[in-house]
Amino acid sequence: MSNVESNVRPEYDSEIQKIADYVLNYSIDNDSPNSDNAWHTARYCLMDTLGCGLLALRFPECTKHLGPDCADQITPSGARVPGTSYRLDPIKAAFDIGCMVRWLDYNDTWLAAEWGHPSDNLGGILAVADYISQQNISQGHKPLVMKDVLEAMIMAHEIQGVMALENSFNRVGLDHVFLVKLASTAVVAKLYNLPRERIMAAISQALVDGQALRTYRHAPNAGSRKSWAAGDATSRAVRLVDITKRGEMGVPGALSASQWGFYDVLFSHTNKDLALKPEEDRRFKFQRDFGSYVMENILFKLSFPAEFHAQTACEAAVILHPRIEDRIDEIEKIVLTTHESAIRIISKEGALSNPADRDHCLQYMVAVPLLTGDLMAENYEDDYHEQHHILIDGLRSKMVVEEDADYTKDYHDPSKRSIANAIQIFFKDGSSTDKVAIEYPIGHKRRRKEGIPVLKAKFRANLATRFIEERCDDIIRLCDDQQQLEQTPVNEFMDLFVAY
Repeated sequence: MSNVESNVRPEYDSEIQKIADYVLNYSIDNDSPNSDNAWHTARYCLMDTLGCGLLALRFPECTKHLGPDCADQITPSGARVPGTSYRLDPIKAAFDIGCMVRWLDYNDTWLAAEWGHPSDNLGGILAVADYISQQNISQGHKPLVMKDVLEAMIMAHEIQGVMALENSFNRVGLDHVFLVKLASTAVVAKLYNLPRERIMAAISQALVDGQALRTYRHAPNAGSRKSWAAGDATSRAVRLVDITKRGEMGVPGALSASQWGFYDVLFSHTNKDLALKPEEDRRFKFQRDFGSYVMENILFKLSFPAEFHAQTACEAAVILHPRIEDRIDEIEKIVLTTHESAIRIISKEGALSNPADRDHCLQYMVAVPLLTGDLMAENYEDDYHEQHHILIDGLRSKMVVEEDADYTKDYHDPSKRSIANAIQIFFKDGSSTDKVAIEYPIGHKRRRKEGIPVLKAKFRANLATRFIEERCDDIIRLCDDQQQLEQTPVNEFMDLFVAY
């Protein structure tokens, strides 16, 4: 046993180098065979994400988190927060945008070994891009353009999504917002035009920064932190990049350091299967190289502000509503057939104490559309719950949740990535409805042609919650034109979203 430690400073872990080299060297136009699809999907993602944030401004529990940390603080060239009049330092602006985007659980989704919402990264991307653009103009330089924002979105989606394909952070108790912090750090460092060593240093800081636990997403501790956790993560990324661009040294062995690194501390000891494996088998797995795959295959939430594993269940419930609305009292049993991830994340019984609890309850998200024919963000609020909980809980008590092994298999199949659910309702007289099964939600790539008009309608409706019709028309006109949007200076784009 040695009484000393080797102090030979290592090279940066290969995983850190891989991420840094991707954001520095990958060309979406030259290297992606589907570059047009990636750029167009990124534009739709930008529209949808901003719309989700604007809709959240209707909810005081969200807006109480927004604004300067110090009352009356003025930041003359600060980053704008869409739908508000705030000009904030980019760190707080990133938090606010990220908080808005995630608040209603209505923005995009990625499902694999890990879950998450890659558009959460827009908080850091948009805040920093607006701030850099205003700084550049004040110094006589050109601002960034929206193509830079779309590129950063594609890359952030790719880092978060590819890392999620075969690396399950939830299995070791870590929250998926770790990947938001990691992806935002890499692309924000790129927006600041940092050199390779500085980008790696920033990424290493994100890795050693300590990571959020999933406690606040699961019964009996589910709560509203899950609505601002991603904003916190993307904001923290902006802060870590700021520290790094000031010259702070990196941590080359952030992942692999024996005893003290990410792998030993956070990615093995709490996972018995991993702990038994050799060190090399505990490292992150990369199913594919970084490209633009994730953005091209992203899942949009278009019909319901609901946790994505329940989207097809909600759609099935809407279909069943007219068949059972006059027979609610006659229902004996409701069978929900689903996949393993849905059972693990959102299947719960017992009292639901807050909106965050309700929008992560499969049974609640099915009961409301069975009763009303729709599911809206307002249906999770306390006032609605107090008025209708007897009916809702009555249906929940009759629900039986079953796993279909084929649904689980197809959920993990890279060629399918289905999110299947089925509902069948049995009545006291022995009759039943047909089993309504839906494999792919309308926001899935396999239903993209059907989904885009719904996405646009959702965007217009969300814009209308904040702006007059003329402003909505101006924003939509710009967002509908790929070339014009890409060439628009970021600061001019953000001007359209200022509320006076």
